[in-house]
Amino acid sequence: MRRPVEGDVHVHYGQIYVRSDPDSYGPGLVEAFAGQSAGLCGAATAGALWLNTGLHTGEVGFTVEVHDHAPPLESSWEDVVEVSFRPASADSALVEWAGEDSWDLGLDETDYRVRYCATGMDRARAADARTAEEPQLDRYLLQFWPAAPEPDRVLKETSRTAAHWHGYARDLPPPPTPAERAEAERRARLAQETAERERRLARERREWGGRLPSDALRTVGGNVSGLRDFDPGLLHALDAAGPAAQRAVALLAARRACEVAGLTALDWVTGALTALAEGRSLPPPFDDDARMWHTLASDPACPDRTVGRAVPPERPPSQDSSSPGTGALSPQEAATLVVGPARAVAR
Repeated sequence: MRRPVEGDVHVHYGQIYVRSDPDSYGPGLVEAFAGQSAGLCGAATAGALWLNTGLHTGEVGFTVEVHDHAPPLESSWEDVVEVSFRPASADSALVEWAGEDSWDLGLDETDYRVRYCATGMDRARAADARTAEEPQLDRYLLQFWPAAPEPDRVLKETSRTAAHWHGYARDLPPPPTPAERAEAERRARLAQETAERERRLARERREWGGRLPSDALRTVGGNVSGLRDFDPGLLHALDAAGPAAQRAVALLAARRACEVAGLTALDWVTGALTALAEGRSLPPPFDDDARMWHTLASDPACPDRTVGRAVPPERPPSQDSSSPGTGALSPQEAATLVVGPARAVAR
């Protein structure tokens, strides 16, 4: 026999616990005792024990023993219950309320019978709290030994406090069956997935000006989000206009961009714009990206200027501007997006 816990432990709200699932904070009161006839040690949730005490807040005497076989029951204990328990992991511990302190129990991952013994529960409940200078009011013994699972039992009932908790447990509705629990988990998972989908669609509607984009807008390449940030209504109109109108707008935008950049003064640029307008293939050097950039860099007639990035208009308050790239930029932020010689001027 070994004693991993012996001495005073602190309780709050008349509770202390055994936990073995590192991913769980433990069950609630109803879940811990549902379906039991014993109300002092709740074992209805796998891998956890809920232990009630008479004292509401303060130090109680507490001992934990781990035996190889069932120990004899000492007659001095006033209230005694037994439950079955199997740790969910190798990390079983006695844990105070809110996890303020804990003691490793060193239990194997096997089936145990658990005996919870108490004395002085009524006296401690009447006092409600105990300071460090006051004498001990109630004490408890928690014993474990390997045994096959069997129903919980009340071995001895003396105090009114224990009777209260036994009555509480017996009045609870039975716990859900495995099938009912699985169905509840399925419904909860479905509700969570539906809520997440609705949040995603609502966010997408805000980003696209109050309506969802078509499949074509979702899959088209290029800087669609850039135009969306300026005028989502225009983007939806272009999407509905059809290929001919879309090509005409693209040609107009390309020519206007070249005009603003001062590139229409170059014959090889205007020749390419004319070819686009007439539906012909792009002439050299636009038939090869590397050659096009080399020509742009080496042509002495190319204007030496920098065009700053345009700043989207401020969104109305009803739209979400919390996502990066969807709201207006301050002048200081806009200045950081300007590159080349003009950056000093922007600053």
